[in-house]
Amino acid sequence: MNPAPNLFLVGPMGAGKSTIGRSLAAALGLPFVDLDHEIEQRTGAAISLIFDLEGEAGFRARECTLLAEFAGHEGIVLATGGGAVLWPDNREVLRHRGFVVWIDTDVDTQLARLAHDRKRPLLATPDRRQRLTELARERDPLYAEVADLQCMSTGRGQSASFVIDLAAHLQVHWQRPFQETSA
Repeated sequence: MNPAPNLFLVGPMGAGKSTIGRSLAAALGLPFVDLDHEIEQRTGAAISLIFDLEGEAGFRARECTLLAEFAGHEGIVLATGGGAVLWPDNREVLRHRGFVVWIDTDVDTQLARLAHDRKRPLLATPDRRQRLTELARERDPLYAEVADLQCMSTGRGQSASFVIDLAAHLQVHWQRPFQETSA
């Protein structure tokens, strides 16, 4: 049992972290935060534009700052971007401020889900399969390092049942710290 104030979702792009996170937060009665969406809201720019202007390092610095900010909250469900685990500071924050669920998926599922997505700068390549395979090889050990729980998302229209199963697992494995309420 991991007592942690927050629930963090990590995993590769196209795994369904945002979709699952929204449904899971609703089921748990917690606020939901999509870290990539927050970065876009705060900067007023799409992630692809941030990559163009500041490079991946500039984007990752923004991501690190916002992750630390939101991790300071109590009782949120937060979906990270796929590369949030790349920076050691982020991995430290994830481990110490939340129960971390690795939403995993296979490359075929990613390709199907991302087939029409042209907004992701890391997929601006002629061979998306090769790129996703390379990203998995680099990032999977980092997801495993921070994860308290790993779940496989097949993406075959099972979102509701996936969330129900995940919520049941969380009841067993995740304990939010006791929070005093005012009477």
